[in-house]
Amino acid sequence: MIIRKLPKSQLEIKISVPASEVEKFLDMAAEELGKDLKIAGFRPGKAPRKIVEQKIGSEKVLAHAAQIAIKKSFVDSIVKNKIESVGEPQITITKIAPGNDLEYKAVVAVMPKITLGNYRKLVRSVAKAKVDEIKPEEIQKELEILRKSRAKLITVSREAKKGDHAEIDFDVLVGGKEIAGGKSQNHPLTIGESYFIPGFEENLVGMKEKEEKEFDLDFPKDYHKKELAGKQARFKVKMNLVQKKELPALNDEFAKSLGNFESLEKLRGNIKGGLEMERKKKNETKWQNEVIEKITRECALEIPDVLVFAELDKMIAEFEQNISGMGMSLDQYLENIKKTRGEIRKDWTESAEKRIKATLALQEIAWLENISPESKEIEEQINKTLAYFKSQGDMKKNVDMEKLYNYAKSVLTNEKVFNFLENL
Repeated sequence: MIIRKLPKSQLEIKISVPASEVEKFLDMAAEELGKDLKIAGFRPGKAPRKIVEQKIGSEKVLAHAAQIAIKKSFVDSIVKNKIESVGEPQITITKIAPGNDLEYKAVVAVMPKITLGNYRKLVRSVAKAKVDEIKPEEIQKELEILRKSRAKLITVSREAKKGDHAEIDFDVLVGGKEIAGGKSQNHPLTIGESYFIPGFEENLVGMKEKEEKEFDLDFPKDYHKKELAGKQARFKVKMNLVQKKELPALNDEFAKSLGNFESLEKLRGNIKGGLEMERKKKNETKWQNEVIEKITRECALEIPDVLVFAELDKMIAEFEQNISGMGMSLDQYLENIKKTRGEIRKDWTESAEKRIKATLALQEIAWLENISPESKEIEEQINKTLAYFKSQGDMKKNVDMEKLYNYAKSVLTNEKVFNFLENL
């Protein structure tokens, strides 16, 4: 076997399978191919090799034997030489003939070797921002959000005002034709929250129950649906319901209604603690991003294409899941931005490479500093995840335990690496 290094963390491996071993693979190939043949006097898969070769041709048997031989000899070679391969190899047969050695070469991507700079020094140059003090008005803002979530809706017969809850029927026409998704009945909204295009909700102010109205508005020039951007539309609206919002008083009783809070002050304290934790987490994430950015900028490695392609697949799957939560498919999103899957893969390639660098850099630091989570910690992390799945409808049986173990270990390792770096 001859191994030659290629660019982008690839190896070319030349492998030879002796003729004596090829004979064994020929017998195996004949047996496998014979299972699908009906040969008089023989049970499926039990006909001699010579008979099978006569039936389907010796070239077909030899080609199938080569496939079996390559699969086994390639795996044996990378295991024996401790080669950490990534993805499928590219196989080229260089010699194949009856009674001769089988020779082929395999080009395979391997996990890239990463060379780090002085990461200890780099980490010390990144300052961690202090957590800003939570202001009273920030707590009050959160309290108002809670009040609105507990507001009572009271039906009124007066004209609609800003802040009222309303239910409307509407049709949207452009050029006299109804647009896709431009019709709804009993559509709920709060007037003034600006979920519709500018001017729409302002036209609802003053309308009474059962009143109908038509008006024209222009879609914004930067509207997300390009085919509507900047175009004038006719809106037909019917007011079905007007309700005023009655907010609860901010007092101890309100606090008690939200859970285990003895008083409004206790609730304020809980909100303050939550905001502090959120701000601390935000600062932590910002610091970690700056640290990893500096470390990866100084590291050297060649990333194989197969790793980049896999990371892009992962990024697109994550993005697709996120936008599906907003009721949009990836195809709809691509149609709106006038791009193809191939184009966004190209746009995101640099980000994919950065993510791979960050992952490998953290793994290398963990190895160099002998950082790893204990089995008990991994077990606890797995149990937390399984408990979550169970709460979502007992999905435990659908969980890939090996993937979950590797994920839990990776998450905990990264946490420990950042804790180590922070203590520097």
